[in-house]
Amino acid sequence: MTVNQILSTKGKDVFSVLSTNTVFEALTVMSEKNIGAILVIEETVLKGILSERDYARKIVLKDKSSKETFVHEIMESELVTVKPSDTFDYCMEVMNSKRVRHLPVIENDIVIGIISISDVVKAIMAMQKDTIHHLNTYISQ
Repeated sequence: MTVNQILSTKGKDVFSVLSTNTVFEALTVMSEKNIGAILVIEETVLKGILSERDYARKIVLKDKSSKETFVHEIMESELVTVKPSDTFDYCMEVMNSKRVRHLPVIENDIVIGIISISDVVKAIMAMQKDTIHHLNTYISQ
């Protein structure tokens, strides 16, 4: 199973902000879209990612103001990305080793989607459920 299969199920919506937006503006978009991380894209180039974790650790715990802090000040700019052809196993390995929860999906240097650890886990569970069903059917025959 591949990243492309996850995107075909969940969709390829990509929400983004500019690095010059305030953290408050980014959080507002994240709240409206019910997402835990948002990409920072400028002129089709992926510049970074901002997550709820970044907000908690770099704004709240440091007693900063989200209305006065810009996204580029706290975003993660050392990004880990995947391709549509990458497997679930590869994604889980990357997420675990790099300690990230979101992976932008890149094709031809363009962001075509984003997957979360939740998306990967759901896909793996669906695959396992299907395998169990096939095994039960085989055993019952």
